[in-house]
Amino acid sequence: MAVPQEKIHTIEDIYALPEGQRAELINGQIYNMAPPNTTHQQLVSGFTMTIGNYIRSKNGICRVFPAPFAVFLNRDDKTYVEPDISVICSKDKLDDRGCNGAPDWIIEIISPSTERMDYGIKLFKYRSAGVREYWIVNPKTRIVNVFDFEFEKESMQYSFDDYVPACIYEDLSICISDLLT
Repeated sequence: MAVPQEKIHTIEDIYALPEGQRAELINGQIYNMAPPNTTHQQLVSGFTMTIGNYIRSKNGICRVFPAPFAVFLNRDDKTYVEPDISVICSKDKLDDRGCNGAPDWIIEIISPSTERMDYGIKLFKYRSAGVREYWIVNPKTRIVNVFDFEFEKESMQYSFDDYVPACIYEDLSICISDLLT
């Protein structure tokens, strides 16, 4: 008896979802996304403003995009993600649909439904795609894991009350607790 094969989805399937339904596509597998809670959105807003203001103050070329923002991570039709925060420093990667290739810095804010993805599958995908820096922000444990893929440093762990240094910017540190006040 033949084993049924799982359908391999493409970006076309993502764009065919009903209006308002959010999902990500990783290696042809669709992962539905639950609506974010208030703390999650407060953090997304805080990160967007803090990083955006920093870049503007330095006359930087990078741009900050909060979710929902399409990232075609592998430049193929089998992987589409919507990181909570994407910082992109190459205008060549941007078009009207989103980012084609790896953002320089990604921040994911853990939700109960995304924890396994953010600490596992996405950690591997982001690293292998060429993301330079990846933060996993966990409101439940009040812990931030920072991965410096560019310089292959060990991951660092911080509390929400620490000033967390950005790897791609020498003089930017963010206190997560400050984003929630």
